[in-house]
Amino acid sequence: MTITLNSVIKKLLLLFLVIAGLYFGKVFLMPLCFGAVLATLFLPLSNWLQHRKIPKFITVIFCLLTIILVVGGLVSLFGWKISGLIKDVELLKQRAIDTGIQLQTYIFNRFGVSAEEQLQILKKEQPSYANLMQSMAGSVSSFFGNLILVYIYFIFLLYYRNHIKQFLLRLSTEKNKAEMEQIIQSTTKVSQQYLLGLLKMIACLWIMYGIGFSILGVEDAIFFAILCGFLEIVPYVGNITGTLLTVFVAALHGAELSMLGGIVVVYGIVQTIQGWLLEPIILGPQVKINPLFTIFALVIGQLIWGVSGIILAIPLTAILKIIFDHIEPLKPYGFLVGEIESDEAEPGFAEKIKNKILSVRKK
Repeated sequence: MTITLNSVIKKLLLLFLVIAGLYFGKVFLMPLCFGAVLATLFLPLSNWLQHRKIPKFITVIFCLLTIILVVGGLVSLFGWKISGLIKDVELLKQRAIDTGIQLQTYIFNRFGVSAEEQLQILKKEQPSYANLMQSMAGSVSSFFGNLILVYIYFIFLLYYRNHIKQFLLRLSTEKNKAEMEQIIQSTTKVSQQYLLGLLKMIACLWIMYGIGFSILGVEDAIFFAILCGFLEIVPYVGNITGTLLTVFVAALHGAELSMLGGIVVVYGIVQTIQGWLLEPIILGPQVKINPLFTIFALVIGQLIWGVSGIILAIPLTAILKIIFDHIEPLKPYGFLVGEIESDEAEPGFAEKIKNKILSVRKK
C-alpha cells in the first residue's frame, strides 16, 4: 500500500479538527468525561446493590453520596490544614520579609538596582487587587459549577447506562454487535481497573511518605504524606509539587538543611520504589500504554484542558487504544500507542516480584 500525500493531509486535518473540537468543547466535554469515568468506577457497586433487589435510583443516589463524602472529607482535611497554616501567618510574614530583604540586597549588589527602583517596578507589574480577587472568584465559581455538572452527568450516565449501551449496539451492524459488546466491556473494565489501581497506588504512597516524613521529624508528617500521595492523580507533576510544598513549609518553620535534604531523599526513594515495583505490578496490567505516548497524552491533555486534562489523559488514552485495537484501519495506531513487545524471554525485576506474589496467593 502506498501512502499518498493526500491521505497524510486528510489524517492531519482530521487530527487537528479533533484537537480543536476538544479544546473549544472543554466546558461541555470535561465534566462529561469526569462523570463518565466516575460512573464506570461505581458500576460494580451499583450492579451489586441492584442484584440485592435495591431500586436502581436508590443505588445511584448511594454512589453519589459516597463520592460527595469522599470529596467533602478531602476538602475538609486540606481546609483544616490550611487554616492551621494561616495561624502561623506572623512567622510566614517575617520569613517572607527576611527573604525579600535578602533578594533586594542581592539584586542591588549584582545589578545596581536600588530598593526604591525595585518597588517601583513591582508596582507597575503587579496586578490590581480588584483584578486578583475577580480572577479568584471566577476560578472558584467555575470549579463548583463544573463539580455540580460532574455530579449530574454521573447520576444520569449511571442510571441510563443500559439505555446508552443498547444505543451503541444498535449503531452496529448485526455481524459487528459482538465486537461492539466486547469494546464496551473492555473500555469500562480498563477505566475501572485504572482508577482502582490508582487508589491502591495512592494508599501505598501514603504509607511510604508517612514513614519517611515521620522518621525525619517533619511537622504534620501524616498530612504532607496524604498530600503527596493524593497529588498522584496528576502523574509525574503531582508528587514533585507535593514534595516541593513539604520542603517549602518545612523551611518556613525553620527546618535545618539536613531535614530538607532528607525530604528530597525520601521523595527519590519513594519514586524509585513506585516506578520500578509498584507501577508495573499495580498499574501495569491495567494500562497498556508505552511511556512515550503516556508523556504525549499528558502534554496534550494539559494543553487542551489544563490540570483536568492531565488527570483524564491516561484513562482516556487507554480507552482510545482499546477502540483502535478493535477497528481494522486503526489497529496500527493501537500498536503504536501500546506497550513495546520484547523478544526477551527473561522477565524483568517487577515481573518476577509480581509472579512471586501471584504464586503465593495461589498456594
